[in-house]
Amino acid sequence: MEECCSPQVGSSIFRLYYTKVQLGSPPREYHVQIDTGSDVLWVGCISCNGCPQSSGLQIQLDFFDPGSSSTASLISCSDQRCSVGVQSSDSLCSAQTNQCSYTFQYGDGSSTSGYYVSDLLYFDTIVGNTLTTNSSAQIVFGCSILQTADLTKSDRAVDGIFGFGQQEMSVISQLSSQGLAPKVFSHCLKGDDNGGGILVLGEIVEPNIVYTPLVPSQPHYNLNLQSISVNGQVLPIDPSVFATSSDQGTIIDSGTTLAYFVEAAYDPLVNAVTAAVSQSVRSVLSKGNQCYLTSSRVTDIFPQVSLNFAGSASMLLSPQDYLIQQNSLGGAEVWCIGFQKFQGQGMTILGDLVLKDKIFVYDLANQRVGWASYDCSMSVNVSATTSTGKSEYVNAGQLNDNSSPENVPNKLIPTIIIAFLLHTCILRSFLFL
Repeated sequence: MEECCSPQVGSSIFRLYYTKVQLGSPPREYHVQIDTGSDVLWVGCISCNGCPQSSGLQIQLDFFDPGSSSTASLISCSDQRCSVGVQSSDSLCSAQTNQCSYTFQYGDGSSTSGYYVSDLLYFDTIVGNTLTTNSSAQIVFGCSILQTADLTKSDRAVDGIFGFGQQEMSVISQLSSQGLAPKVFSHCLKGDDNGGGILVLGEIVEPNIVYTPLVPSQPHYNLNLQSISVNGQVLPIDPSVFATSSDQGTIIDSGTTLAYFVEAAYDPLVNAVTAAVSQSVRSVLSKGNQCYLTSSRVTDIFPQVSLNFAGSASMLLSPQDYLIQQNSLGGAEVWCIGFQKFQGQGMTILGDLVLKDKIFVYDLANQRVGWASYDCSMSVNVSATTSTGKSEYVNAGQLNDNSSPENVPNKLIPTIIIAFLLHTCILRSFLFL
């Protein structure tokens, strides 16, 4: 969910990855969406106007109360941490109240406002093959007192958003500055209907990972997309449509469900896919979406798409990475292009549709992002830099609902990894042709 720039385009599927965090003393549990398109961790606060009281996700919502936590303190405008947030537009200051506050406007029209507090965040650490759950750190996070539009809806309500951006107000930056975590994090989002996955503060190590540099001096995870290929053939797209500017470029955003391309890239891409399957499927339009009727397996007939980035790093997309299955019609399955189109110029946003079923590594220290296709139900190997300065490795396993590591080998190097179990909400609305 990128601030200010996410497209306001309806889609037939909604996928939300969230995790649980504990805040305050005594600790209380909150469900928060994982979002690499924003910086700040915020949760709904007591007396919030517009915060949902219940959730269709069958989770218990809670409201943070600074007055009930013995370790909470408000952040004033004179606090250096607030000044850092002002520089990155993550915080505001009121001369009347001397209170460090914020207002975030999201591209879907929703917004949240509140003030900053400092309190304890509790997290799981894997030390060797032992899971420890009593670790904590003092962090600054948002306490929302006003929410609007989609953030007020109960059907997919969570307690807040866990921003994993690279600005100084993000939790990853705060923990790194305290020496508690490396300045790198990774995730692996399961793409099946059960969803889930894992997010770790550390570098997932996998031989097939390819890296591309981050575009410097950008507020989001901007990458230099250079071309798009279908079945190995580079499409005739002017590279300038991907160039980074204030209102243009390519970002990766786990808070966005689908993927969005500017018109000059979307049309050639969809046309090439359609041409590749023209002899095998029936092509139809449904509510402006390009769809296909087929009785065959999509993996057998649809082409591979490749997004080609700087540094010779290509992101290979299987048909399930750009198609969404809809209803059946006359015994045939209906699959629709999951990419959405921006009219004119705009951002290329790579959301969960293409991020799923892959390891993603956000190496902030070296200003690069890497990825590799992966079965995210399997365990992962993670590297973390220890106090000796050496990189050591641990098998983080695949955390289950009881927060215990599975598939962990007997011999592990003692190192510390902060890990979060991910859950998924998937909502579908079918397009009937």
